[in-house]
Parts: sequence; C-alpha cells; structure tokens
Amino acid sequence: MNLFDVYSQYDVDLRKAKGAVLIDVEGKNYLDFYGGHGVISIGHGHPRYIKAIENQLHNIAFYTNVIQNTLQIELAQKLGQLCGYPDYNLFLGNSGAEAVENALKIASFKTGKSKIIAMKSAFHGRCSGSIAVTDNPAIQAPFNKYHKVSFIALNDFEALEKEFKDNDVAGIIIEGIQGVGGVYEGTPEFLAKIKLLCINTGALMIMDEIQSGYGRTGKFFAHQYANVKPDLITVAKGMGNGFPISGVLIAPHIEAKKGMLGTTFGGNHLACTAAIAVLDVIKEEKLIENALQIGEYLKNELKKFDFIKDIRGRGLMIGIEIENAAAFRKHLIHEQLIFTGFSGPDTIRLLPPLNITIEDAKNFIKSLKSIKNF
Repeated sequence: MNLFDVYSQYDVDLRKAKGAVLIDVEGKNYLDFYGGHGVISIGHGHPRYIKAIENQLHNIAFYTNVIQNTLQIELAQKLGQLCGYPDYNLFLGNSGAEAVENALKIASFKTGKSKIIAMKSAFHGRCSGSIAVTDNPAIQAPFNKYHKVSFIALNDFEALEKEFKDNDVAGIIIEGIQGVGGVYEGTPEFLAKIKLLCINTGALMIMDEIQSGYGRTGKFFAHQYANVKPDLITVAKGMGNGFPISGVLIAPHIEAKKGMLGTTFGGNHLACTAAIAVLDVIKEEKLIENALQIGEYLKNELKKFDFIKDIRGRGLMIGIEIENAAAFRKHLIHEQLIFTGFSGPDTIRLLPPLNITIEDAKNFIKSLKSIKNF
C-alpha cells in the first residue's frame, strides 16, 4: 500500500527534536521557527511533558466518555484560570477542524438558524462545515458547498452590517489572527462591532484561536487585545504540544443538552495529560511573557532588513512580507537550516515554540543577515 499523495513536501527526513532544534536522518540540526504549524508550544521533548505522558501510560491511556475522567475536570479548571475565562465551559475534541465543526453546530443549535458569516482569506480546517467557512474553493468538494455561508472582507464594516440585516445569522467566525491569509487581524473596532451585532440579533460570535491562541501572541488569546468576550472560542494546535487534542470554550449562557455533541477519542486520558502538562509549563515558565518579549525583539530586528516589505502579527506569530517568498522559504530550509512557514503568496510565517530563547532569536536574525540576493 502507498500513501495517498496529497502533500507537497520538502525532502527532509526528521528523526529527533529537542527544544527548538530539529535533527534529520543525516544528523543535521535545523532551527525550528515554525513549530509544525504552531503546534509545538512548549518546545520539542520537554521533560515535564514526556514524564507526564509516560506516567499516564502506566495507569490508563483511554476509555470512553460515558465514564468519568477527572483529568478532564482538572484540564478545564486550569485552562479557565490561565486563559481568563473561568466561568466558561469546555468541550474536548481531537483537532482544530473538529473544534470549529462543534462551534458551528452549537451556534446553530442555540439560535435555530443556519447562516454563518465568515471572513475572506480565512482558514478553519478541512471537515465539512469548517471547509464551508474557509474561503478557498480549491479545497471545497461539491459536497462542502451547500452550507449557508456569506464571506466578507476583514474589517469591512459596511458588508458586516449588511449581512446582519435579515436577522438570519446563527454565528460569525473570525480568526484571532489569520493564519494562512497573510497574518492579518481584525481591528479592535471591528471585533467590537461584531460583538454588538451578535448581542442585538442573538447570533453567536465565534473566535477561531486555534493558531493564534495558547499564549502565542503575548496574551492567552489574540482577541484579548481587543477586549471583547466571544460566545465560543476554538482551540487546538499548541494545546497538546503535538498530542492531538482540541476544545471549544463555551460561554455560560449557552445551555448544554445530553447528546448535543459527542466524540470517541476527544478528551481521553493521554490527551488531557498532555494538555495539563502544557498549561503547567506555560504558567511556570512564563511562556506567554516570553512570547511577547522575544516577539518584540524579532520584529524590531526584522525592521532593519531592506528586502522586507512589511512585518505583521503579535508575539511569536509573525508574518514577514517579501518578494519571492516561496524561494526564500526554500532557501531558509536547505541553505540556512531553518524551518519557517508561509501565509499567502508573499508572506513568510514564523510560529516558533513559545520557549525559544533570545539566543535562538539572534541566530535566526544572524542567518537572515548572511542571505544574499533577496
């Protein structure tokens, strides 16, 4: 049997990882400034993380959600305190796309309506509903195109108000910072307007913080810079530092009903153990503060490069706009031994582990200085 060939891959065979360093089959060391799409939040191979999962394996790794799992309660309590939403409820799943699917369903259940407003250039995952609210026809099969979705441009107040006029909106979904759409974000005024329209019409505000959450921007969630409180918040990626887990944070005014949502693997013992370890490390090692400080250093240094057109983002979610971004990223991987991502055709995306050091950041800048012809 062969693999289903759907990924465009770089010819790098990774075998080990530690902190912000990736090691390939030949023993080459790469600097990880991408974190596997922002998944690696507390660094590769963190000893606290490894020990927690190893210990849990000796107890119980999995059982169904029809049996109580006190690790879920511990995770919810620690997450609520650290993120600033202790009065919200938590539903656990396995992936970001699943979290979005459940948030969309909750909005529809709560309002009895089916229309969703989404942003152009957004990305929310690859399941049926999450693809429907993702503005990319190339990944939408005919099956995915029948959901009732309206797309508007980010920060377009006129289009936003127009979509709410018929009072038929179940919810509106927006990323804290757009991950694949160029590392752009809604203004505080735009988010405040969304919240007001939702209050006035009964629609639910869904913040997709799957990539921009979990401390990456220097606050636990990117939307907290705008001082708004969404009805639903989706989380994944950095939540498990590589172990598959996701969640929906649900405002207290939304009532749970038995059978409303469900999952086989979501919130299993190993996943919760991984997520608890991540939260403990983030808190004890002050990684949110570190993300803000190292991010500011990187952005200040990046401003000194003439070939960089623009720098966007917050904390350790940074977009670098540059000509020939695809070639630049390829050069970084193969010549400079640095992993980065991209966000649209002209933007390099940085999503390093939240515990990178100032030395890691200096090494990244030093490598950029050695690059010619860009």
